[in-house]
Amino acid sequence: MEAMDIVGRTKEDASLPKATMTKIIKEMLPPDVRVARDAQDLLIECCVEFINLISSESNEVCNREDKRTIAPEHVLKALKVLGFGEYIEEVCAAYEQHRLETTDTTRSVKCSNGAEMTEEEALAEQQRMFAEARARMNGGGSGPKQSDSEAQANS
Repeated sequence: MEAMDIVGRTKEDASLPKATMTKIIKEMLPPDVRVARDAQDLLIECCVEFINLISSESNEVCNREDKRTIAPEHVLKALKVLGFGEYIEEVCAAYEQHRLETTDTTRSVKCSNGAEMTEEEALAEQQRMFAEARARMNGGGSGPKQSDSEAQANS
């Protein structure tokens, strides 16, 4: 019988994409250095084990604080508890960069004309378009009305 991890899946089920990991390994080394396939596999296994270790300790920190969701603060505390405190500053910087990148992509929406607008602006535009469609359906208008920005662009 195979060894089971915390969530009940076999260890083989919990892995990282080999192609991506191989690319990361190669990017971290000088171009003239080659890495044997079994060494790459070992590095990938070490990464998986590290993720399991940090996840498990983060969960314990979360439970000690009577929380139900692991937050970034729990991960940072887990790093410190496990002796990886020297990486906290770098991890915080990476997290902040990730947060900025994901906030930018979820907060802005591309319009059909290529301009970006915030979620609030997109919602307002959607409401305006719904109102126009209702007016047309009720016999209030014959064609689509231009928005203020389109009217300005056409003048």
